[in-house]
Amino acid sequence: QVQLVESGGGLVQAGGSLRLSCAASGRTFSSVAMGWFRQAPGKEREFVAGISWSGGSTYYADSVKGRFTISRDNAKNTVYLQMNSLKPEDTAVYYCAAYQHTMVIRTTGGVDYWGKGTLVTVSS
Repeated sequence: QVQLVESGGGLVQAGGSLRLSCAASGRTFSSVAMGWFRQAPGKEREFVAGISWSGGSTYYADSVKGRFTISRDNAKNTVYLQMNSLKPEDTAVYYCAAYQHTMVIRTTGGVDYWGKGTLVTVSS
């Protein structure tokens, strides 16, 4: 079993930045892929970014590429999402995701563990 706890959400103006953190516990964090998804009001949950077990490979949705950066610190069992140049359309609840394997899967059905989410609101 894996427990994921997100933090770092909040209210920010368009063009601003936020850094989300996800603290993981419960199993060998450093051997599995991790990711971030988001769900805006009235929309389905969607893939935002993913990172391999080593941090050597990262993956992004086209909508955030060049603005968001995912990283991980295996010594701290933590994964981060640095969000820059935020837009109102980035407003959503952001969820940390963990996989039971080393591959990043961009669909919600491929995720094995979810955090409870943290709200990011970007004002115009």
